Amino acid sequence: MAKYNTLLYYCYSTIADAEQFAADHLIFCKSLNLAGRIIVATEGLNGTVSGTPESCRTYMETLHADPRFAGIDFKVDEVDTPSFVKMHVRYKSEIVHSGLRDPEMINPQEKTGKHLEPKDFLAMKDDEDVVILDVRSNYEHNLGKFKNAITLDIENFRDFPAMINELSQYKDKKVITYCTGGIKCEKASALLLHEGFSDVYQLHGGIIKYGKEAGGEDFDGKCYVFDNRLSVDVNSVNPVVISTCFNCGKVTPKMINCANPECNEHFTQCDDCGTAMDGCCSDACKAHPRKRIYDGTGYYVKVPQPVNVSKKGKVQLAD
Repeated sequence: MAKYNTLLYYCYSTIADAEQFAADHLIFCKSLNLAGRIIVATEGLNGTVSGTPESCRTYMETLHADPRFAGIDFKVDEVDTPSFVKMHVRYKSEIVHSGLRDPEMINPQEKTGKHLEPKDFLAMKDDEDVVILDVRSNYEHNLGKFKNAITLDIENFRDFPAMINELSQYKDKKVITYCTGGIKCEKASALLLHEGFSDVYQLHGGIIKYGKEAGGEDFDGKCYVFDNRLSVDVNSVNPVVISTCFNCGKVTPKMINCANPECNEHFTQCDDCGTAMDGCCSDACKAHPRKRIYDGTGYYVKVPQPVNVSKKGKVQLAD
């Protein structure tokens, strides 16, 4: 039996006084000795938490007992160590940042793409009239993606709405969106419907559920996850590695964060370059006075950072 579980979930369900709910929920999570990250908004919950199987079971049973969250589909991973070191519950305006805050235009509780269960996605994905659309960020689909999927050049999901015009050629196709656990697809598919796409689906439960229930067939590479594992295996049927080392170009599945906290770039790096570069993406980051100690994992507990500039010249605000 695994020592710990990690739960990935989301739920679009209206929460009155969400800010107070977030404060109370943090106390509840700490009472169970859970670690993780949960976002609370008026529109619902988005979380990944980790703890003992008993604590995770209590957590799931408690949420399912609340009518607002009775339909949550928890994705459960067995892990040897907790996937987080701290517990954070934060109140925000959205549970996944999209910039789409007009409930008259986008409301996943009212209208979204048709949910495809993993077995149905597997049966349908290779049809000639189907387009598979990855709605995740560059660093995620560079690490792993479905064969023949359309990917978008975006650094964050909030960039997705601006890419709609690039997808107009697929308006008469069956479009199936996918992401890590399904949460981004709720809004992405709703926006596609709003913009005139007529036949829109989404992979229910995302890549993670597909791996568990359909063996992950034809998902190439690994799946990025938002905890200290950084990535997980998905495909047990026909796995391949598609990502390459940012520094030397050698094939590698290892994803890390740059050891320079003012960069914190997500990138793939082989172990040899990790040692040589001390977990950094560049010589400049390696020489940075605030460089963190690289322990081989490339995962760091987030600390407040000043505004910085990404490699594409875009301003990124601190977490």
